Amino acid sequence: MASLALLRRRAMGTVRTVHQRRAIGYVPSWATVDPWAMSAATPAVGKNLVGGVWSSAAKQGTVIDPLNGEGFVKVPDTSIAEIGPYVERMAGCPRSGLHNPLKNPERYTMLGEVMVKGAAELGKPEVIEYFTKLIQRLVPKSTPQCRGEPVVTRKWMENYGSDQVRYLARSFGIPGDFTGQTSTGIRMPFGGVAVITPFNFPLEICALQTCSALFMGNQPLCKVDSKVAIVMEQFIRMLHHVGLPKTDIDFIYCDGPVMNEIVVQGDCKMCLFTGSQRVAEKLAIDLRGKVKLEDAGFDWKILGPDPSEVDYVVWQSDQDAYAASGQKCSAQSMLIAHDNWMKLDVVGKLGAQAAKRSFADLTIGPVLTWTTEKMEAHFKKCLALPGAYLAFGGKRLTGHTIPTCYGAVEPTAVYVPIESILASDESFKTATQELFGPFQVITSYSDKQLPLVLELVNRMENHLTAGVVSNDPHFLHEVLSNTISGTTYAGIRARTTGAPQQHWFGPSGDPRSAGIHTPEAIKLCWSSHREIIYDYGPVAKSWQGKQS
Repeated sequence: MASLALLRRRAMGTVRTVHQRRAIGYVPSWATVDPWAMSAATPAVGKNLVGGVWSSAAKQGTVIDPLNGEGFVKVPDTSIAEIGPYVERMAGCPRSGLHNPLKNPERYTMLGEVMVKGAAELGKPEVIEYFTKLIQRLVPKSTPQCRGEPVVTRKWMENYGSDQVRYLARSFGIPGDFTGQTSTGIRMPFGGVAVITPFNFPLEICALQTCSALFMGNQPLCKVDSKVAIVMEQFIRMLHHVGLPKTDIDFIYCDGPVMNEIVVQGDCKMCLFTGSQRVAEKLAIDLRGKVKLEDAGFDWKILGPDPSEVDYVVWQSDQDAYAASGQKCSAQSMLIAHDNWMKLDVVGKLGAQAAKRSFADLTIGPVLTWTTEKMEAHFKKCLALPGAYLAFGGKRLTGHTIPTCYGAVEPTAVYVPIESILASDESFKTATQELFGPFQVITSYSDKQLPLVLELVNRMENHLTAGVVSNDPHFLHEVLSNTISGTTYAGIRARTTGAPQQHWFGPSGDPRSAGIHTPEAIKLCWSSHREIIYDYGPVAKSWQGKQS
């Protein structure tokens, strides 16, 4: 017979298991989507938000499950004929914003309190798991990768709780030329603005940028890729639950041309765009330069001449290239290894690390913007370059039901000699084309070829993230002083991905470059400088009105 203590332990285990099962399926009171239940039989339903009212559209679109191809989310397919309310809201927002340092300053306090309460709500374990599961259903990636988004978003909201929103609008004063004159610099909003973000981070990018726009006094219209936008819809509903006025944010499900028409007709005063370079350049023209961009990111990592911590560097390189199946704007697209690393078989070690990834735990999974055939065609183009060879991977994933409109390949790398990459404009274009999936180009260099490496990385069009893996201060100085990537990690632990909430993340080398996370990023993107010169007098008694 089991002892009394053993029976008690078994009973407690049963209770704990039941509790865990209930927690796994927890849906917050403010939510309208159950990520555990949504399926073709019971699809989730999305809604638009304009002027504080949630509504649908005349037509609905269907989002398919990336793991089996079933339609499991229904969302509005808003047409150009239905954009009137969004255009009116955007055009009708005062140029002085919803608030500024001189108008409605109580809103700074209100938004700080929303961040405090929102962070508390998002900090609940069951709410973290809710967003984690919802993200994973829409963008199948490993649980730690999905959980990172609500965790980082919660920490960021804590950063801007209470008076921190107010501090973003800090002014300064300069003494004038005479008594009664003071020159004051303040941060002013733009008014009606837009936030357009992609599929790969359904919560973090859109949540942070939309809230940042609000902080500075703007009225944002938020559009996220419709495949994943229901995550941001739930976040907005959570903000309403903790006190955000429903009229502060507008939210829309629509395709790119429809959103383009809204921002043009609504005379959008500033548009934050994260996505493809082609669309970014079109928006820059259509909005006459009123954009901030975090566009494509073909990101590089240089392994310096002083190898150390080899296993760690290999692990981090695998994370940078293949976590989330390579679907990050900061993903490592090119590894440039010094010959000393090549002698240690860094390529073989990286291939062995990548081989540990599995579809079973979604450490490798569907690619949502490239088909398998399109990726294979790119592999072949790279392999056709002189001296190129398949380092590892290159095969299709098996044992899955991923629909054919998405891609499914093993983590893949192609080695291309640096001379071949730089041989012509065409070869350079091929080797540095961003494939938004689990693929990277590997090349190598000798001490004498460092100038070629610098030429290579500086010829790239986009300069988002980079890593310089070395503890040699002279080498680091040489590379860092001659490159421009906006977020550059330096040192033996350098990476390209995984930006936490406390440091700047954004490209460099372009006056349109956007940023995220920090006070500097928020002020740069979402406000402009205004100078007010107070000149109260008195007028000197000796004043004479002589012409000059």
